[in-house]
Amino acid sequence: MKHKQIKVLIVGGGLAGLTSAIHLANENIEVVLIEKNTYPKHKVCGEYVSNEVFSYLESLGIHPYKHQAKKIEKFQFSSISGSTLNITLPLGGFGISRFALDALMVDKAIQLGVEVIQATVTDIQFIDNQFQVVTNTNHTYLASYVLGAHGKRSNLDSTLSRKFIKNKSAWLGVKAHYISDFPDDLVALHNFNGGYCGLSKVESDHVNACYLADYASFKKYKNIEAYQEAVLYKNKALKTFFENSQIAFKAPVAISQISFDKKEPVLNHIFMIGDSAGLIHPLCGNGMAMAIHSAKIISSLLVDQKTNNYSRLQLEQQYRLAWNAAFQKRLKIGRWIQNALQHKKLTRIGVSVVSTSPYLLKTIIKSTHGKSLV
Repeated sequence: MKHKQIKVLIVGGGLAGLTSAIHLANENIEVVLIEKNTYPKHKVCGEYVSNEVFSYLESLGIHPYKHQAKKIEKFQFSSISGSTLNITLPLGGFGISRFALDALMVDKAIQLGVEVIQATVTDIQFIDNQFQVVTNTNHTYLASYVLGAHGKRSNLDSTLSRKFIKNKSAWLGVKAHYISDFPDDLVALHNFNGGYCGLSKVESDHVNACYLADYASFKKYKNIEAYQEAVLYKNKALKTFFENSQIAFKAPVAISQISFDKKEPVLNHIFMIGDSAGLIHPLCGNGMAMAIHSAKIISSLLVDQKTNNYSRLQLEQQYRLAWNAAFQKRLKIGRWIQNALQHKKLTRIGVSVVSTSPYLLKTIIKSTHGKSLV
């Protein structure tokens, strides 16, 4: 079955995909968004959003504080040894669950006329200067431009023969919400052997606990609870938190094979955005803002293309340049951190230094975050 010609088709309806859909629809550009999951859904995510994208979201008609997002201004870092450092965040941010934010954004997109289709994209072909996008429902959609917003890892990456998909990753992500006495304005990051756990409040007044773990260490234990008690509890701050909290989920949500390998911002003429274009280490605390920012870059270029009449190759080159300028340095630092975490001795030294140096910690935060978008 053939679909009418579409200007922009977005594959994936997470933060990046929804941001682009709203931005383009606001500019009267026809958009179809294909998402395999139903809304809303809990996802493995730190659920802390840097204020660098706050003004931009408001310009799109997304107002986090009208939906009880938590204003976060303070940061706490702790090491296994017990060293704890508290600072004021250079820019700050807000806490809101993906369950709430995705639902809010998809409703906005639909209000603006975006066609949201629940299906799985199984193939994308670029033929005669247009895309043919095939779904598991045997529909074929024709589009002038395709944005790849399908997340950290997808079967579509295998179909597209992306390099990173061939490499096994050592990382596992786990997330759950907890009922706990925790400050509204704080995001905490606690080191444990093989990873980090982030804690922050979201709009429901629950605390989001999300951690990245070394899979080799994790698989030694029979389940998540056993792993947490044996490994995370070695950090006194985490032990205190989990022992004095009640889980609000039936069970934690987990995702494996999290890859921090380099990815292409443009592949087979597809504009990759969000985690599809590059994933920063959670220690940097900026993944959600980067996804939104990358969506703004390509959406702004597509809007400009209407008046400047860029060729496809010019558009692709401009996106690569803008994407690299915005994120290349941050991702390089994130990959360095990820590599360091695989060496326990180096991790102990680094954590020890950071946990006693407010200046160094603020420098790392600033180097992995951008300026406020307008």
